Amino acid sequence: MLTDAQVESWLVEDLGHHDVTNQVPGETTGRLVAKEAGVVAGLDAAERVFDYLDIGFETLVVDGERVDGGDSVFRVEGPAREILRGERVAVNVVGHASGVATRTRQAVDAAREVSDTVRIACTRKTTPGLRGIEKRAVVAGGGDTHRLDLSHMVMVKDNHVAEMGLEGAVDHFRERVSFTTKVEVEVERPDDAPRAAEAGADVVLLDNLPPEAVERGVEALPEGVLAEASGGITLADVPAYASTGVDVISMGSLTHSAPALDFSFRTGGV
Repeated sequence: MLTDAQVESWLVEDLGHHDVTNQVPGETTGRLVAKEAGVVAGLDAAERVFDYLDIGFETLVVDGERVDGGDSVFRVEGPAREILRGERVAVNVVGHASGVATRTRQAVDAAREVSDTVRIACTRKTTPGLRGIEKRAVVAGGGDTHRLDLSHMVMVKDNHVAEMGLEGAVDHFRERVSFTTKVEVEVERPDDAPRAAEAGADVVLLDNLPPEAVERGVEALPEGVLAEASGGITLADVPAYASTGVDVISMGSLTHSAPALDFSFRTGGV
């Protein structure tokens, strides 16, 4: 949930010290219009911005809904000055979030061409301060949030293994968390996948491996241990990884490289 302080910081960042262009008298209406097809997200953040400015807000679609160019997404009504003050912030956040949702939906659709069960997930490679918005956008696109932060799951990475050994690292962290907390172990060779499972991993992350190596790692895992593929996976790579038998494909590009969806904000009933 966005706080007043966050919204105010966005508005102050955009307004600067002084702006004469929003000194417009009277009341008006406005609407956000999609300029291209995509999946909408970020509407709750846009509503929060306009609520902060005491502007009436009406959603015309919902997060996760596909729109075409020319479709209206939300409508606002109130003092023209305040609407113009919040316009760019709202357009930016919806455009960014919708870009994430659209890229996620593309990845999910690509995976479904090959597998009905594999999940598309994002990572922690999110924009500072925008993780909640970006993670919700991934969900709107049909993806999975993965862990929201470091506290939600133990992930044993290469540096942990280098310091404590694979088995030692798993034991070390397992002793320090609740039995309800899952432990994921990152491996960089398919032969290490069963070793990680034997050490007690609930999830094995096959990192930076080509699809054929991921498939070998998946085949070596015992039943009940989830397999995740990650590491520079692009939209074009999704079908190949979805065919390996992994349970999860995680993609940092969903949040750090998705192009914004293009929108136009129009006032005065246009």
